[in-house]
Amino acid sequence: MTPGALSARAAISSGNGDFVIEQIEVRAPAAGEVRVRLLAAGLCHTDVASLRWPGPLVLGHEGTGVVESVGAGVDGFAPDMPVLLNWAIPCGRCPQCLRGRGSLCERTLGLDPARLGYSRPGPDHTLWRRAPIERSFNLGTFSDLTLVRAEALTRLPATISPLRACILGCGVMTGVGSVFNIANVQPGESVAVVGCGGVGLSVVQGARLAGARLIVAIDQREVALERATKLGATAVVRVDAADPEHNALKEKVLELTAGRGVDHAFEATAVAELAFLPLQLVRNGGTAVQVSGAHGPATVPLPWFMWDKRYLTPLYGGCHPDRDFPRLFAWVESGELDIESMVSPRYSLEQLGAGLEDMLSGRCIKPVLRIAA
Repeated sequence: MTPGALSARAAISSGNGDFVIEQIEVRAPAAGEVRVRLLAAGLCHTDVASLRWPGPLVLGHEGTGVVESVGAGVDGFAPDMPVLLNWAIPCGRCPQCLRGRGSLCERTLGLDPARLGYSRPGPDHTLWRRAPIERSFNLGTFSDLTLVRAEALTRLPATISPLRACILGCGVMTGVGSVFNIANVQPGESVAVVGCGGVGLSVVQGARLAGARLIVAIDQREVALERATKLGATAVVRVDAADPEHNALKEKVLELTAGRGVDHAFEATAVAELAFLPLQLVRNGGTAVQVSGAHGPATVPLPWFMWDKRYLTPLYGGCHPDRDFPRLFAWVESGELDIESMVSPRYSLEQLGAGLEDMLSGRCIKPVLRIAA
């Protein structure tokens, strides 16, 4: 083993839809890096998609942990400090970061790093079967240990359980951030949310926190609509599979908004065919937001965009960690943002497959892996 490296368990995908739990080697942190011992990791639908990304790959991109060791030049973090991981990882120097758009950091996205004075690092910080291996979103949280740039970490308040807080790092940030940072929902406005899984329910909560007057939750599943009501939806519409054009849905939204349509509509299903449905639900001059990162071909009549409608496809809710995570922490601590009812922290790393199945079936909203014993 490399001097200073530590061994850890990790869930590793092959790129063919499956994964194994095996040992990896994680080297000591270099300058500007932090090695983190993971405590908990949230599961989301992106993790299912990543099973077919080019492998091998250490899975996982939501997580909390404690600092294990720090590299030279790292300020503000010390061993045993609880932290939340995020995959925006702003460098603070590129043009996007200087605009406050940390989620679009050019260093993290690998956009011509030489122009920023960086070399693009390889994955040699983590070895599997004696060969370098990449980590999902530069994090790879389905593991006992990860090694990240210090910018990937935010100190976690001791008042918030790591088993709950891990979902703040992606799903909750994406949903709530899309409400505040992207759509800029104002008090008294109306919102529709298509799809009430983890991200969609976070949009519902964000709309409630923003003071929306009408929050319409839309889903095929009755249990999802019940969850949405508990978290802040003021009206629900159950989608009828026998109505593929969604005429009944559109009529109901018009009925709820005196014939205008909602001010803001969010798609959170990850179904390409539904990506443009929000355009049919918003008023003239309204905002349609696709928050799910849906992939695949879809067609849309251009008139749906007319009358000053905006269609946005934000990344990670426009996350800028220094601004957004303290705000999320404050809402959790005050009880205004409910993450307790969203998580199911009953799975070990070896039970990852069961957690993914329960999420896909709708038996739970956000399964959480308890990484540490």
